[in-house]
Amino acid sequence: MTTREDPGLSAIMSERRQLINLAYRLLGSLAEAEDVVQETYARWYALSPVQRAAIKAPGAWLTTVAGRICLTVLGSARVRRESYVGEWIPEPLPEPGEWTGDRRGVPADPADRITLDESVTMAFLVVLDSMTPAERVAFVLHDVFRYSFAEVAEIVGRTPAACRQLASSARRRIRGSQPPATSVTSAAQQARLVRSFKQAWEAKDINALIAVLDPAATATADGGGLADAALRPIDGGERIARACLDIAGLVPGMTLLERTVNGQPGLVAQVDGVTVTVFAFAVAGGRITRIWTVRNPEKLRPWTAN
Repeated sequence: MTTREDPGLSAIMSERRQLINLAYRLLGSLAEAEDVVQETYARWYALSPVQRAAIKAPGAWLTTVAGRICLTVLGSARVRRESYVGEWIPEPLPEPGEWTGDRRGVPADPADRITLDESVTMAFLVVLDSMTPAERVAFVLHDVFRYSFAEVAEIVGRTPAACRQLASSARRRIRGSQPPATSVTSAAQQARLVRSFKQAWEAKDINALIAVLDPAATATADGGGLADAALRPIDGGERIARACLDIAGLVPGMTLLERTVNGQPGLVAQVDGVTVTVFAFAVAGGRITRIWTVRNPEKLRPWTAN
């Protein structure tokens, strides 16, 4: 008597991109997402051939395991971030064609590239990070990846009704963070604003910088204790503009490049051809309202040639 054939390596590995996409949205960290996917596959191959053959839907099994690992990682991440130096910002993502490799120096694999859409914008990920682990997992699995609440319940370890409530609470957080519909800025307008910000910074024109920034704008930097960065957010358009001019004076050789960051117009700062900072933006009402500045070198690996 023979058992059902173990799914081939190609069939199992074809799930990798889905798992990377899920884990990144759940964790906001490409490095941690890679670790989760590696651990998920390790658990799959730790099963006996008979056990693997008995699993009717390997993709669903892998997703369930990855989701549960992410839930555990999210819980421990809150504790770790209490000792994180300065502010924590999700890892920024370049356009797929610009990925250079992972943190271990392995060349970029197309299967590891995140699909860029509205669910990975920096603003969206920052709101996700404000949720409880269970809220985040329930919301991402159901609203982003379209899993049923029965399937979500299997991963979160709660009833479908409880998962429905978790997702509803998460949606309220999302709605509360969004600007009024009348102030929404198109992608083309955002690109023009980011370009104007870049040109004003390069020209060291403080008035032009202030003009493109919302008076109540906030700039948050993440150096992780590994790169110079403000430890607290900078509030106010004029204060941000002056901080930009201070940076221009301290780093005269800095080059600003327009790049796509998490699927939206952003900037990259390079010194001697090496990416040292990635800037993501949120805009509303025709002005820049938020700037996220990632300087932690451990979060810039996909942007830096190995």
